[in-house]
Amino acid sequence: MNKKSKPKFLRKDSHKMSKLGKGRKKKQKWKKPTGRDNKMREKRKGHRKVVSIGYKTDKISRGMIEQKVPVEISNIAQLKKLRENEVPVLANVGMKKKIEIAKAAQKADIKIHNLNVEKFLKDVGMKNKKLEKKTLGKKVEKKTETKKEEKKKWT
Repeated sequence: MNKKSKPKFLRKDSHKMSKLGKGRKKKQKWKKPTGRDNKMREKRKGHRKVVSIGYKTDKISRGMIEQKVPVEISNIAQLKKLRENEVPVLANVGMKKKIEIAKAAQKADIKIHNLNVEKFLKDVGMKNKKLEKKTLGKKVEKKTETKKEEKKKWT
């Protein structure tokens, strides 16, 4: 069964205007074409395809990611219980738990679908270094201020 891939359904004239999604993926939404002379609505030859019956994916592969079943992960225990035909998808968790899951995935060499583990851990490391530098600078400033105040008191 050799089935053609379904087209990317976009709004009429979305390739012309940035507010309809030209270069902005989040704005690329489907909206049913309306209007008396709209060629898309009339399904004329040479114009974009319109969402209709027949474009649905196969029942077997529906909802799958790379021919694997997506499983939402919200802690390390769930990450360890993964089977070979499942792909992990990180749930909406806090930063602390997200870092723990990313480190565990990196050790176990597991690829998380919606998280680039190496890049994420690198960015977190850079943020921590910047925070440490800022806090060290503030502590040094506070110490020097208190010494100056002490000198003023004694003089």
